Amino acid sequence: MDDPIAQLLSRIAAQDRVAFQQIYSSASAKLMGVLLRILGNRAEAEDALQEVFTRVWLRANRYEADKGRGMTWLIALARNHAIDRLRARREVQSGDEDAMNAVIDTTPRAENRMIAAGEAKRINQCFDTLEADKAAALRGAYLSGTSYLDLASQFNVPLNTMRTWLRRSLLKLKECMEQ
Repeated sequence: MDDPIAQLLSRIAAQDRVAFQQIYSSASAKLMGVLLRILGNRAEAEDALQEVFTRVWLRANRYEADKGRGMTWLIALARNHAIDRLRARREVQSGDEDAMNAVIDTTPRAENRMIAAGEAKRINQCFDTLEADKAAALRGAYLSGTSYLDLASQFNVPLNTMRTWLRRSLLKLKECMEQ
């Protein structure tokens, strides 16, 4: 699947200023919304947005396309920065923790739920490309927390075979997700 934000991040990692302008144009409104929702103050959100884009310029080389979409990385960067600001604000003020928890609204918004639903659908489609027993073992290991030893016993295979199943299945899943 095409990810224009990821492509821009790759170019920014190579210090491409045009790509930086393009990512700002593409993502600043969404990131401002995230920051404003968390911080609750327009002036502080604007300052935070500037700091987030400074971090994007400095840290674009840390983005790993195989771990998620570019916009998801940007949103996480903005969210984490906003939470850091809230924590710093809390240290300055002697506010109580209940008030802080009320400010940090962690309920997913409709857009985030739609993105997550789309990603979940893609993951399920990719799981369907695996052999049934290997998909079940992968789900057991990484979604249910079943130990490799228990999975080997459950599927009646040696432990090293189970490790190989899981490693190869993860690679196939990754390849599928990158398409």
